[in-house]
Amino acid sequence: MSYRTEEVAYVQPAQPAASAQASQAAQQQRSTAEYRALDAAHHIHPFSDMGSLNRSGSRVIVKAQGVYLWDSEGNKVIDGMAGLWCVNVGYGRKELADAAYKQMQELPYYNTFFKTTHPPVIELSALLAELAPEAFNHFFYCNSGSEGNDTVLRIVHQYWATQGKHSKKFVISRKNGYHGSTIAGGTLGGMGYMHEQMPSKVENIVHIDQPYFFGEAQGNLTPEEFALARAQQLEAKILEIGADNVAAFIGEPFQGAGGVIFPASTYWPEIQRICRKYDILLVADEVIGGFGRTGEWFAHQHFGFEPDLITLAKGLTSGYVPMGAVGLHDRVAKAIIENGDFNHGLTYSGHPVAAAVAVANLKLLRDEKIVDRVKNDTGPYFQKQLRETFANHPIIGEISGTGLVAGLQLAQDPKARKRFANGGDVGTICRDFCFNGNLIMRATGDRMLLSPPLVINKLEIDEIVSKAKKAIDATAQQLGIS
Repeated sequence: MSYRTEEVAYVQPAQPAASAQASQAAQQQRSTAEYRALDAAHHIHPFSDMGSLNRSGSRVIVKAQGVYLWDSEGNKVIDGMAGLWCVNVGYGRKELADAAYKQMQELPYYNTFFKTTHPPVIELSALLAELAPEAFNHFFYCNSGSEGNDTVLRIVHQYWATQGKHSKKFVISRKNGYHGSTIAGGTLGGMGYMHEQMPSKVENIVHIDQPYFFGEAQGNLTPEEFALARAQQLEAKILEIGADNVAAFIGEPFQGAGGVIFPASTYWPEIQRICRKYDILLVADEVIGGFGRTGEWFAHQHFGFEPDLITLAKGLTSGYVPMGAVGLHDRVAKAIIENGDFNHGLTYSGHPVAAAVAVANLKLLRDEKIVDRVKNDTGPYFQKQLRETFANHPIIGEISGTGLVAGLQLAQDPKARKRFANGGDVGTICRDFCFNGNLIMRATGDRMLLSPPLVINKLEIDEIVSKAKKAIDATAQQLGIS
């Protein structure tokens, strides 16, 4: 007996006009007040003071297109943060929605355990190998950057076990780094306020100081001298612990959630030299920097160093669906592949819908030359407009960044590098002025952050810079500084 299968095209049933109108009306029937009440009653937000938020009420975002958002009150808001650093191709790209819809029809889910795979994850892996630096040809998938950094720890320890160096257990990270909010990611990140709420931490993780020149340099050091000194703390920490006990160093090429802190050019070459000298794996957390943010496909390429592992997420799918990954340098991948089971995985590792969306997203970034445009056109324009607009501003101490990412330092005395004693409060004041001016601009303490979608054009950049200036001017006025 033989069986014949035929491909049957799915046709969505026609929806009567009246039914469509009723469906649309149902979606729009709640008022902002009703949405806020339900949100307060049932939803706990990330990184939020829920008592305060529930009293003021959340902004309800209902629609997005390009670089703009609309809230339930009809306000049009320009998104200077690409969601959470992630909507690289902008909102409303039909290509990504179509990829998800088509994949959901064909294979909505299957796992990659038990000797199975599927076309979307195969295609994604091959495409990433084309786009990543030459030595990165293998990828492990997860659901987020946080899970990616948990995975990094598993890979690092498994790698050294395969080399017979079981004493290599310590991982060195940086203060004010951010590597996620799982237990492992939160321990890797050196943010005290997160540690205070997490008494259970992963052992054998230690921290060195960050390369934050404006806020922490003392005396007459140049940025290059300061960055070199901070990098050399890594060597001191390795010698303190013992090189035979240190497995890896992890860092974001530029610190994202820590304030868009860009180290001087002396920093990363010295970090790499030290890691190679003491046979320590170098991990680049590319969750924010990956997929074009700096004008390079990966931020470590902008800084000129070569990691052994890279953590990926956010721009991998432009945030349209959750997905993360870890890229393994060939020498690390070989050790993992050739030495038995790697006992780590997640139900949704390499999810077919997420993989299909990631492929569509990466092809847009490549084929529309979006990354090239960030490097050669919109990125330089963005940086130039910011620096010219805020030159000699009474409360802007520095502007750091490249491509389409920037950090603006709020300062009481910019020339003396004197920060506000209540910098976090000042940042909140400025953020609220941005919010009320229909600009999404993030505050991290006393630094204001911008990271717009990579498809932004020059007129939209002008709008962001103009609205940011109004907010920062208003902040200075409220502080009585002119």
